[in-house]
Amino acid sequence: MLRARPLVVTLGVLLALVAACRGSRPQLTDKRLVVLGFDGMDPDLLERWIADGRMPTFAALAAKGGLHRLETTPAPETVPAWASFATGVSPAKHRIFGVLDRDPATYQPVFSLVRTVPARFLLDYFPVARARALSRRGGASFWLTAGQAGVRSSVLTVPGTYPPEEVPGGELLSGLPLPDVGGTLGTYQYYATDLSPYEEGRTVFGGILRRLAMEGDTARTELEGPPDPIAAQQIRALEAKSSPTDADRARLAELRAAGILRLPMIVRWNRSTPERSATIEIQGQSYLLRPGQWTRWVPLTFRVNLLTRVRGMVQMYLGAAGDHLQLYVSPINWAPAHPPLPMSHPASFSADLDERLGRYRTLGWGEATWALTDGRMDEKTFVDDLYRAFDDRANVILNRLGRRDWNLLVGVIDSTDRVQHVMWRLVDPAHPMYDPALAVTFGPAIERVYRRADQFVAQVVEMIGADTPLLIVSGHGFHSWRRSVNLNTWLVREGYMTLAAEPAERALADLYAGGPFWEHVDWDRTRAYAMGFGQIYLNLRGREGRGVVEPGAEAEALATELAARLRALVDPDTGAMMVRAVYARDVYAGEFADDAADLQVGFADGYRVSWQTTVGGAPPGVVFDNMRKWSGDHGGFDFADTEGVLLSNRPLAGRPARLVDIAPTVLEFFGVTPPAALDGRSIF
Repeated sequence: MLRARPLVVTLGVLLALVAACRGSRPQLTDKRLVVLGFDGMDPDLLERWIADGRMPTFAALAAKGGLHRLETTPAPETVPAWASFATGVSPAKHRIFGVLDRDPATYQPVFSLVRTVPARFLLDYFPVARARALSRRGGASFWLTAGQAGVRSSVLTVPGTYPPEEVPGGELLSGLPLPDVGGTLGTYQYYATDLSPYEEGRTVFGGILRRLAMEGDTARTELEGPPDPIAAQQIRALEAKSSPTDADRARLAELRAAGILRLPMIVRWNRSTPERSATIEIQGQSYLLRPGQWTRWVPLTFRVNLLTRVRGMVQMYLGAAGDHLQLYVSPINWAPAHPPLPMSHPASFSADLDERLGRYRTLGWGEATWALTDGRMDEKTFVDDLYRAFDDRANVILNRLGRRDWNLLVGVIDSTDRVQHVMWRLVDPAHPMYDPALAVTFGPAIERVYRRADQFVAQVVEMIGADTPLLIVSGHGFHSWRRSVNLNTWLVREGYMTLAAEPAERALADLYAGGPFWEHVDWDRTRAYAMGFGQIYLNLRGREGRGVVEPGAEAEALATELAARLRALVDPDTGAMMVRAVYARDVYAGEFADDAADLQVGFADGYRVSWQTTVGGAPPGVVFDNMRKWSGDHGGFDFADTEGVLLSNRPLAGRPARLVDIAPTVLEFFGVTPPAALDGRSIF
């Protein structure tokens, strides 16, 4: 016995050292808090449906803690809003002002949240460095600060959490903008026998259309995958040459045309059977589909060379196999067990979920809004798939709730946002795309997703118990988008921008490919330009690459003039005021305020900046009807009229609440002093 004591002490010390080396942390508290987000949940809709008795769970929460409107960010977009939710600070302190930013030296648009460092290959063959995704967001998330104090967090598909950050003692599964394997927000592929050769190619919203040329009952085609990273390296090397030769230019064109990894695919049209179907063959596997059927997740492997592979997965849907054959292939999601880049913390977490739950969609924008907007999917197919996307997110959250090894759980479901983007036209009879017949069947689609959210919250409450504090949050509300406004066209018409020629139509794919943009703008005679969702920049000397507006008094006078004229804009057809507010840069306060747009236009309900304006286009006409199924939105509207939702099962402070208040609320709940730089205050 006397000898055993030193041995026990020694083992205890060794175990403690091992635990310390593994980075384990003492758990600060046994307290629990759950924060659930429903992106885009609108307070007007929720209030109406609670009053009508259609949302019993939300009604019960409102009875306990009230239903509050939650002030969003000056640009009411998903990315900056959820960044402020996570950090408790204004965009001027986390540097994310919208989904798009621009390089002032080149005017080139860039995605604001993520910068990707490409992979490197020795001798254009041997991999020596993996690609990396780097977050451009500043500020510390509240789960990071809480984790450093010993609070164990589970953070699940919150927008703005890609690339994943390390959560001390916790776990994180990335949400938006986690891309597909091609690095886009979601490029679907559509194959059909009734496509003309002129329709083939990329759509404005990022789809790829391919005509199926049948030989008998068989068509041989291909599935487009990610860019070839070795070809991309070669392209960068050629583009960097100061004096390229004709051979260099020819090689560059060749690489750009062929630098995509593709898989051969065979589509067999089973027209001789009573119930027509199709068989899809890819990578040695065969999938039989009847009209209206989906495949399970189909694993794919794209081979770069003997040493490098990219894995992904898709689902395929057969829309028709009668007079014509129509096949939809989802964006190529990352395979959660073998992602091309880390998509979770710890890196093994995404694979662990795959093992526990089975395959789940990993794409940050997981719903098929682009295919529906392009007219390559009907409403029923979209809604059915959207429910599955909702359930994918919900099942991950429920699984982690059941583990009970957390103090703080933060989970977000995006389907509330997506359904409103494309179905708002069926709840607004004044929308030019309102269809009375479709409205009978699909008009309730938005409400049904809200009811699904209500039922999901009921499951959560049952699991965590009535005594566990629960916060329900949305980052912004929604508006009807009936009319589009070409801001750059207005700037041209009013003499603030000069074009040397009419620019070509832009597509989402142009953003991913890196341009070219602005090639017809005469910068020596341009004083202002617009891009993103309502952002206007002055062509400022010393800041922009070819700036002409002098900083100081001249710039201030120009900004004041533009703001006044924009506020006075009226619809030429109806006389309605189109702009509700225009915000100068001083709406922001923080170290990154100078990175904000010079003006943020806040449109009135019914009006939104056009798609072409968001990517720097200036097509003919200033105001026109929105004739797309993408009929509801939030980006570019006045943030004072686009609040989100806040619900709780406990009383909240009797003052207006803001997104930036969530972070200090969580930290103070766990007894952690919020950082001094936070802009919010606790609402408990």
